[in-house]
Amino acid sequence: MSRIPYWRLSGFYFFYFAFIGAFSPYWSLYLQSLRFDALQIGVLMSLLLVTRIFSPALWGWLADHLGKRVQVVQLAAVAGLLSFCGFFAGESFAWVFMVMLLMSFFWSASLPLMEAITLSHLGDHTSRYGRIRSWGSVGFVLAVIGVGYILDKIDILWLLWMVLGLKCGIVIFSYQVPEKVMIDSATVPHSLWQICKRTEVVVLLVSSLLMLFAHGSYYTFFSIYLVEHGYDKGLVGWLWAIGVMCEIGIFFVMPWLLRRFSVKHLLLFSFVCAAIRFLMIGYGVEWPVIIVLAQMLHAITYGAHHVAVMMAIHTFFPGRHQAKGQAIYTSIAYGIGGALGSVFSGYTWEKLGAEVTFAISAGAALAAFILLAWRMPGSDNQTIK
Repeated sequence: MSRIPYWRLSGFYFFYFAFIGAFSPYWSLYLQSLRFDALQIGVLMSLLLVTRIFSPALWGWLADHLGKRVQVVQLAAVAGLLSFCGFFAGESFAWVFMVMLLMSFFWSASLPLMEAITLSHLGDHTSRYGRIRSWGSVGFVLAVIGVGYILDKIDILWLLWMVLGLKCGIVIFSYQVPEKVMIDSATVPHSLWQICKRTEVVVLLVSSLLMLFAHGSYYTFFSIYLVEHGYDKGLVGWLWAIGVMCEIGIFFVMPWLLRRFSVKHLLLFSFVCAAIRFLMIGYGVEWPVIIVLAQMLHAITYGAHHVAVMMAIHTFFPGRHQAKGQAIYTSIAYGIGGALGSVFSGYTWEKLGAEVTFAISAGAALAAFILLAWRMPGSDNQTIK
């Protein structure tokens, strides 16, 4: 890996996902401390995903226009840090809404571009992607456990300062990542529209939308659900961490799995595991061992699914289409799917209860399974690619 900026890329992933580890599991608890109700929390948390509908496309266009993807990542990192400081200035719903919207607009720009930058640096060695990406999972684990224990000892308001520090880490490492020259678009035989119209691309994007919709209730209400059933914040942190530690393991074995199983089969398996996992969470919260087993399935429902999709997107969208392909995937899956899942779960959480909400998530995962099994052509990696 001497020619690959392994540690600089890994460092960015570390702080980016450490931020998520401190933010996603505990921010809903902070919002709850401001006395927002479940629907308001669902709306606010959905902003992290709503901005992904349009923000990655705008930032991807800017990166392609300038030909400087790293500089755009740096700009977004600095602007994201500055906008986060707005949380220190007010606590009303309208103010928090505006600050989260602004911060999310800048935050959502970085990862799609970094995925494209990383895969460009890897070149023909894309199987090494999981090892670099695993450092993001390490950052998440350390943050989610550490912040959980700290918040058991101090007021939830200190979460703002902890997240601010991690934001600073993202900025610092964004200036360590070297640029990678992109292939000229003239060498790519198909237009972006021609690629997007392919059946396998449409099916991949729609099934990913359903997968992120299914995860909306988990990312928004999992911590609240556990705390309401007597789990302390330190244990909540460990439960989040268990899932991500298993995710790290799957990242390291994904090269072996991709040599033996098709992308299609790995995706189908991830959808089945997701349906089982959400039913376990919804109806097994009284039994910690069930929740632990459900969290272990995160290795498949996120880890295996994510790497398989990244490999497919990288191959579907070659050359200078890579940043656009990552932006399209992020906009549709995380933007539309995640936002709808977050807002819809906020509604069903109050009207139908937690169990039904997680059952709906399981149903969405099964719908993704049926769509992929029915419409994705081919069953081997060569056909998928």
